[in-house]
Amino acid sequence: QVRLVESGGGSVQAGGSLRLSCVVSGFHDDTWCWGWFRQVPGKEREGVAYIEPDGSTKYADAVKGRFTISQDRAKRNVFLQMNSLKPEDTAMYYCAADPWPCSLGTIATMPRSPLLYWGQGTQVTVSS
Repeated sequence: QVRLVESGGGSVQAGGSLRLSCVVSGFHDDTWCWGWFRQVPGKEREGVAYIEPDGSTKYADAVKGRFTISQDRAKRNVFLQMNSLKPEDTAMYYCAADPWPCSLGTIATMPRSPLLYWGQGTQVTVSS
């Protein structure tokens, strides 16, 4: 069983920053794709970013240039640095792990990958 635990969410004003962290534990190996997606009540999940084991990254257009995903595979940590936050970034953010390579899908399809594991989420609220 794979377990992911997110932390670091909170409330900030527009233009502010937050850093989300995630710890991955359980059955898992270093070939898995790690990423983040977000969801607003009543809307579909939206892929935010993913990172390959070799460090290659991909971002949704909505966050490109503002968010940075990073990892420490040895410690099984994945991070999301969020800068220049906007009210439209308000959502529950979920850390995700997929045994399939990131490159088999896209940012848009990542949240719906059939073998995806995700955590309980951490709320990010950005006020104007």
